[in-house]
Amino acid sequence: VQLQASGGGVVQAGGSLRLSCAASGRTFSRLTGAWFRQAPGKEREFVAAIRWSDRSSYYADSVKGRFTISRDNAKNTVHLQMNYLKPEDTATYSCAADTRSSISSQLRLPSVYDYWGQGTLVTVSS
Repeated sequence: VQLQASGGGVVQAGGSLRLSCAASGRTFSRLTGAWFRQAPGKEREFVAAIRWSDRSSYYADSVKGRFTISRDNAKNTVHLQMNYLKPEDTATYSCAADTRSSISSQLRLPSVYDYWGQGTLVTVSS
């Protein structure tokens, strides 16, 4: 599976961005898709995940209510709509795929994910 992330950029605080992660080599419709982010000098952290089976979604507390993860199985793509962005959202965002239908409590762990895309940089200015 190859994952290609796009949509990063520079935005002012309060603005919005939409990230996309396109999968090739294997249909995304049978994978759990997720987004992680890593800010300079910090560890990678979970942002959001969405299951292929029932589209259940999971969010980090820091983005709940502001970010929305969605999937388009026909286009083999997972999106992350980010609204009301804050300077602390500045990071490199990476998409990931889990092929093993891991339980929800594990979806926040990077080790669960089998495939990773390259990152896309999001910069939020104050």
